[in-house]
Amino acid sequence: MKRLLCVVVLLLCSAGLVSAGPIVDADGRVTIVEHPFQRIISLYPAHTRNLIDMGAGKQIVAVDRSDHQLPDLPQISFRDDPERLLALKPDLVLVRPMISRAYPQLVSRLTRSGVHVVSLQPASVDELFRYWQTLGRLSGHEKEAQDMIARFGRGLQDIKQQVETIPLKKRQRVYFESIHKRMKTFAPGSMAIFVLESAGGINVAADATQVRKTNIAAYGKEHILAKAGVIDVFLAQQGRMNPVTVAMIKAEPGFQVIKAVKNNRIYLVDEKLVSRPTMGLLEGISQVFNLLYP
Repeated sequence: MKRLLCVVVLLLCSAGLVSAGPIVDADGRVTIVEHPFQRIISLYPAHTRNLIDMGAGKQIVAVDRSDHQLPDLPQISFRDDPERLLALKPDLVLVRPMISRAYPQLVSRLTRSGVHVVSLQPASVDELFRYWQTLGRLSGHEKEAQDMIARFGRGLQDIKQQVETIPLKKRQRVYFESIHKRMKTFAPGSMAIFVLESAGGINVAADATQVRKTNIAAYGKEHILAKAGVIDVFLAQQGRMNPVTVAMIKAEPGFQVIKAVKNNRIYLVDEKLVSRPTMGLLEGISQVFNLLYP
């Protein structure tokens, strides 16, 4: 936590430097921002949430079909015919690497038509702040992006003070599930593990193997059961990626030997609050803290 707060301070101090030069996205594409983009299609709900939070919501002209934050706007999909996106006359389409790598023809068609495509998705909290700054530059809301970073830093400090009231020997050891059907957890250094550790939890799956370059990590039932006696809390994200219930976890063959299952300490947390790179992470940390230390 101390290191993270130092990162926040350094980013705030270097704001002028970050604002210069072209933007290089997650796929290596270069965008020169000559002026703020005014007609933005957001194909990732986190982009939408962050643009709204920094005051750029009116610059969004369409969102993804899974995104219900701006219900009055057209909803489209990266699987749609590119002409449907072009009909909205965007000057910027925001995607994430999963989309641009799976549908390169979409990116190619948009760029050939003169539409800028920027692929963004931070993989760690260190990258989170630069991600916000990038969105601020693209939309012309750099100051508001810096204000978000400052608010996030203050929120972390408040939570840190609460965590410090919990003696180290009473810190809860947690298995944090990402995908129940595949017995997946979260990669060390991911957003979700940052949430867990910021809330004072100890990740029992710190030895998990990251899957490609995602936030997900492979673990397997045998590894979980090998640590059954030390798992104080079984935490699982819940949402589209992991439509799990407490009953499903309790009923999983073999899980009855897990300490947290025996003690009825299975908790679910909204995946939007632990996996998406938004200000909602602060709410996620607070919720997890209250679950671990009621």
